[in-house]
Amino acid sequence: MAEKPEELAQRLVETYSNQLLRVAYSILNSVPDAQDVCQEVLLKRLEYDGVFDSPAHERAWLVKVTVNRCRNLRRSPWHSRTVALEELAEQAAFQPQEGGVLEEAQKLPAKYREVLVLYYYMGYDTNEIGALLGIRPEAVRARMKRARDKLRTELEGQGYDTISG
Repeated sequence: MAEKPEELAQRLVETYSNQLLRVAYSILNSVPDAQDVCQEVLLKRLEYDGVFDSPAHERAWLVKVTVNRCRNLRRSPWHSRTVALEELAEQAAFQPQEGGVLEEAQKLPAKYREVLVLYYYMGYDTNEIGALLGIRPEAVRARMKRARDKLRTELEGQGYDTISG
């Protein structure tokens, strides 16, 4: 029996909203934009009539739609590069206060942040990330290597000891 719309909405928010918000924020670096994308994606799922084979299939669909929506938003000429004072306050609360890996990771270009978040925070392997982003697994691995190299260089420049490899 199909879920009632209210039950589906509650399940989606409870199960996926934090994950989708993290993915969107990691790409957009903006709390309000990430929240908007998260809401749009959850609404799109509510309107979707298709059936998912498993919770993993539903999660993959939601993550893919989130990534695509973030990419579209970044490319949009309407996407403002100005920042409201309220947004700065929200970002300060959302980001780690001390330097380090997370802060430096947020400075990476979006294509590198995407793969790191999907791999380390969402638990996808390189084949799954490739399918989600529409790129080959080799490209995912190359982006991850470049991202790690950039992070290592930045962290070493700040005096952190890093392990090569």
